[in-house]
Amino acid sequence: MNNFWDNLPKPFFVLAPMADVTDVAFRRIIAKYSKPAGPDVFWTEFVSADGLILAGEKGRNKILKDLEFSETERPIVAQFFTGRPEMMEKGARIALEMGFDGVDINMGCPDRGVEKQGAGAALSKNPDLARQIIRSAKKGVGGKIPVSVKIRLGYNKDELEDWLPAILAESPAAVTIHARTRKEMSKVPAKWDRIEKAVQIRNELKSESRIIGNGDVVDLSDAKKKALQTGADGIMLGRAIFGNPWLFSEHCPDPKERLLALSEHIKLFDELLSDFKNFFIMKKHFKAYISGWLACRDANGVGRDGAKELRDKMMEARDAREALAILENFLKK
Repeated sequence: MNNFWDNLPKPFFVLAPMADVTDVAFRRIIAKYSKPAGPDVFWTEFVSADGLILAGEKGRNKILKDLEFSETERPIVAQFFTGRPEMMEKGARIALEMGFDGVDINMGCPDRGVEKQGAGAALSKNPDLARQIIRSAKKGVGGKIPVSVKIRLGYNKDELEDWLPAILAESPAAVTIHARTRKEMSKVPAKWDRIEKAVQIRNELKSESRIIGNGDVVDLSDAKKKALQTGADGIMLGRAIFGNPWLFSEHCPDPKERLLALSEHIKLFDELLSDFKNFFIMKKHFKAYISGWLACRDANGVGRDGAKELRDKMMEARDAREALAILENFLKK
């Protein structure tokens, strides 16, 4: 097996899969501005294995776009969700054929639509099915690339002591643990003491699966601290990436750098995804890029003034052309 997990440093730092955020356009920006420091592993957005197999041509093409990646993103893992083992097997096989470095199974998503399929966080209520799905993914990749899993602490309550051993019994290459239950969503602070407990459980079971902690990590320094405190093999960073493709490099960009990166991000989105996704998706990034300017100011004063005005104008942009024109005019000031 070509198991890239064996070659990662400890601790390693990885990018979380986030729907309509870490798409192919944004991942290319992150790869450009955070490499070579990191991320040590990229994930795709989560993809429906059922949709990939059963959708018509138009739907399948859209899903395949979600699975598009560039060589700059390696190692990269395709993340699937499903409640049907046979669909996971087929989806994993497609990921192998597409050249992915690994397959990950989402068992933590709290979306109601996902849960209705018996997938995502709903699998924490059905460990036997969860184990079948892991076995099916392994069958699909034929032992050629590793299979990993992303979970929460439990569904309505924390059941880590029972839930994690059930997952580890299938020997996934890695288990990412979002340190909250499904019921808690993101309404309470992540319980990082439970990540430490997860490491302890893994060690007691003499499992070789990597443990990756996830939840409320604010930057790389915080990630390093949490890895040291918990003994986790790796740390996953999610929301901290908004507006900050430099996150894994620890570079503090000045306002002009932020706006140029945003411009590049918009152009890539327009080039790669405009036929598949609504431009409105990009607007969630605008505020993030045009914030935090007091921390790293341009020597020429770019960004000292007008941030709120710029954000307001950007939110009114109807398409990439209008958004780019607004940025260009601002940078000329």
